[in-house]
Amino acid sequence: MSASGRLMGGWSDTKPATAEIQAIADKVKAQLEEKENKKYPTFKATEYKSQVVAGTNYFIKVQVEDDDFVHIRVFRSLPHENKPLALTRYQTHKTKQDELTYF
Repeated sequence: MSASGRLMGGWSDTKPATAEIQAIADKVKAQLEEKENKKYPTFKATEYKSQVVAGTNYFIKVQVEDDDFVHIRVFRSLPHENKPLALTRYQTHKTKQDELTYF
């Protein structure tokens, strides 16, 4: 078990986004904009789930327009690996009601 009491590989519950989660989303925004060839003037993290693996996967719901959301998966490696945050996958054209699921 990890220090938080969750099993390795287990999911957290969906939680409201925090300042830390917004900072993670902001750090990978340029990667998403490059992949989509699109600029997102709004990029507001609204909720997230996390998964502890050999590092942490963050699944973050991001509001990009009034009722247009993007789900992003961001991998944060273990601290000793000293690697940047990586946008590993994403899903576009989501709504506020769409549940964050593994992708």
